[in-house]
Amino acid sequence: MHKITAREKFRYQFDAFMSRGSGALILGLFLVSAIIIVLASIVVATLDLAPEPQSMPLYMWGNLMRLIDAGTLAGDSGDWSYLMLMLLVTAGGVFIFSSLIGVLTTGLEAKLDELRKGRSLVAETGHSIILGWSPHIFSVVSELALANESQGSFRIVVMAQKDKVEMEDELRDKIKLPRGGRLVCRTGDPMDPDDLTIVNPGAAKSILIITNDADDPDAAVLKTVLALSRRLEGITPGPHVAAVLTQDRNLSAANIAGAGRAVFIPAGGIVARIMAQTCRQPGLSIVIADLLDFSGDEIYMYAHPRLAGKTYGHIALGMGHGAAMGIRTASGTIRINPPAGTVFGPDDLLICLAGDDSAISLAENAPPVDETMIASGKLRPATPERLLILGWNNLGPVFLSSIDEYAAPGSEAVIVASGFTPEAPVPERLRAMQVTTDTADVSDPEVLEGLSPQDFDHVMVFSDPGLPLQSADAKTLAILLHLRAIADRIGRRFPITTQILDDRNHCLAQAARADDFIVSDRLLSMMLAQVSENPQLIQVFSELFRSEGSELYLKSASAYVREDCPVTFATVIHAALSRGETALGWRILANAHDADANYGVRLNPAGSETVTFAPGDQVIVLAEDES
Repeated sequence: MHKITAREKFRYQFDAFMSRGSGALILGLFLVSAIIIVLASIVVATLDLAPEPQSMPLYMWGNLMRLIDAGTLAGDSGDWSYLMLMLLVTAGGVFIFSSLIGVLTTGLEAKLDELRKGRSLVAETGHSIILGWSPHIFSVVSELALANESQGSFRIVVMAQKDKVEMEDELRDKIKLPRGGRLVCRTGDPMDPDDLTIVNPGAAKSILIITNDADDPDAAVLKTVLALSRRLEGITPGPHVAAVLTQDRNLSAANIAGAGRAVFIPAGGIVARIMAQTCRQPGLSIVIADLLDFSGDEIYMYAHPRLAGKTYGHIALGMGHGAAMGIRTASGTIRINPPAGTVFGPDDLLICLAGDDSAISLAENAPPVDETMIASGKLRPATPERLLILGWNNLGPVFLSSIDEYAAPGSEAVIVASGFTPEAPVPERLRAMQVTTDTADVSDPEVLEGLSPQDFDHVMVFSDPGLPLQSADAKTLAILLHLRAIADRIGRRFPITTQILDDRNHCLAQAARADDFIVSDRLLSMMLAQVSENPQLIQVFSELFRSEGSELYLKSASAYVREDCPVTFATVIHAALSRGETALGWRILANAHDADANYGVRLNPAGSETVTFAPGDQVIVLAEDES
């Protein structure tokens, strides 16, 4: 066995000391400086080398000055032994301070590099955290900023496996935060519990999980949730955690991983059902976007002692600000559009639509209702319809099954796509619809011409799953342009619903004059932000976007009130309640293509506000069915 020598042991200890970083190096240089000063002062005092005898503190002070400033040596006098000793002290000072400058420079560069990597602790409380990075992070950040704007001061923290500076530059280029808002970016792995410590999750208000994992996004979400559960263990109540799952079948596993902390949005099912509802009702996507974003009216749960003992119909007519939508019972049950005679219990909450939760109020006196303006007309019964589906992806099966639940018997669906995969099979044995399929390139103008899209009641365009996001949207827009060319040539418009993946292409779809745009990422971003602020809303969304129970409908205004006469919205509410429905607003057909007028959609008008409906105008209601 090799015997360790004193030199090797000293060198080992020296290397260990030097490896401790800049702080240890600076401390070492100060110790060397102190040794030089003390030894030189002792030698001068002991051998009486100074030209003028002084006290020991003054000797040490003089040597310190020579160590710091080499020019001090020029003023020295005395014999050669004294001058040579002072020269050594000064030379030691030059060496020490040049080393100190080098150490400080290296340490500063290392610190700046560490800051660039974004590895320092986020010393914030009540902040919102976004874990992960994907193309729709810009929509998520924008919605969170709108949600927190009223607070005056807020922080949004983003952590992903991406360079901190790059994230900040991309977000700064595309998003302008309201005054008082601040973005903080950190680099780290959201699936690593140790990295999660950086963003201080225990002190956060809400945590949103997004992912851009092309192979298995749900697996990345589950791992992140497990890491969060470990990091938040013992913290009660803790932040709200919200995430999106692409496959509904992973929902049960995700709920186990979340351990009651996290709320999950089953993206495929909800988006497909929204597509189904919107496809059959042109203009509905505008209403849904208004419900989900924070720029207009949002869904809130309102508590007030005056609610207890009152009926739902009485409350719906007597809102000062806000539009009633339903009841959340004390047991947690969500009832959208309950019967007008439903009585509120002491701990029941009102589900309502409002511009802000602080603005919700109950009127002292309900606005008057003009019974003479209520129409006795009926909506036409459902008739068989024809649906043309261009393209096919994983949302197709749920979409078609949802359409079938609304359609009248004898309806027909024609699906034309470049290919069908086992992962997205065409549903069989539907209740009302007969389905035929064909394989063709739907981006080919000749193929579209041969399909005669003008002969269908609805046209649905799915994005191509085999293409990158931007390429898929480009192909969808090309199909839209071809369809519009057909409509312009024959002089007849037909409704088109379109799946756009990237919100940044929304304005391009508007230029292509699509009747409705289903921007998947945008819808999910808005819903994710809403649920992160209020987890109870996931139950409301689940009730709204399914075929059972009450859903959103755009129905002819003539079935509720008289046309061409001014009526109050309270009269419209009363007419809807008498039909077992809840009125939320209206859509004016004349403004259907005016973006500045929100495409004619007006949600949550005051009960005293008047409107004059023309033929083709619609009332936005919550109802059991469309008849």
